[in-house]
Amino acid sequence: MSGHSKWATTKHKKAIIDSRRAKNFAKFIKGIEVAARNGGPDVSGNPTLFDAIAKAKKNSVPADNIDRAVKRGAGLESGGADYQTIMYEGYGPNGVALLIECLSDNRNRAASEVRVAVTRNGGNMADPGSVSYMFNRKGVIIVSKANGATEDSILEHVLDAGAEEVNDLGESFEIVSEASDLVAVRTALQGANIDYESADTSFLASMSVPLDVEGAKKVFELIDAIEELDDVQNVYGNFDVSDEVMASL
Repeated sequence: MSGHSKWATTKHKKAIIDSRRAKNFAKFIKGIEVAARNGGPDVSGNPTLFDAIAKAKKNSVPADNIDRAVKRGAGLESGGADYQTIMYEGYGPNGVALLIECLSDNRNRAASEVRVAVTRNGGNMADPGSVSYMFNRKGVIIVSKANGATEDSILEHVLDAGAEEVNDLGESFEIVSEASDLVAVRTALQGANIDYESADTSFLASMSVPLDVEGAKKVFELIDAIEELDDVQNVYGNFDVSDEVMASL
């Protein structure tokens, strides 16, 4: 029986991983479609599309899916949806502020699903503007240490391009810049042959709430529930979890 139960557990885990991967694929594809619609299908003149495609490729999204998404977004192939960016604001357990970014072709559905996910998992929705003032829109580039890059070598190339800081995240470095300088910083890395994992505009909190094990568990469960939603692209929070708390989780 133990063998059977182990197989059942493995199968269950694989099903969860596969379904999450499929959801992530859909989110990458949606991002590509919107970038192509907003800035055209030519990656050389559309840095947002360039980064969206690079991210999708790094996450093993098939090239055929990427090509079709670009064509749909640019109106060269039928089937593209009219996705709108919608931001929702809320609070999670321990007063953690949340910004929830959606890409949806149905505002009513997105609002309803986000509200249900938040309220069922210990959070509550907030009025527009009551949370967003705690966040700043920034350019964030992640460089893996596995690529051999060092903090000094990164700093040498990105400071003049507009990088504000380089943070050591353990297995990778985080380069933060103004959102408007993201392309220049990314281009500087490419010129120095420093490979990066992702380059995105993100919302970084100006102040953070430290969480203990119990608080972190509740906040992570809430974020997982929100990220499960098809319309949700990103969830940003102003929580801070120490290495010790992460280790015990």
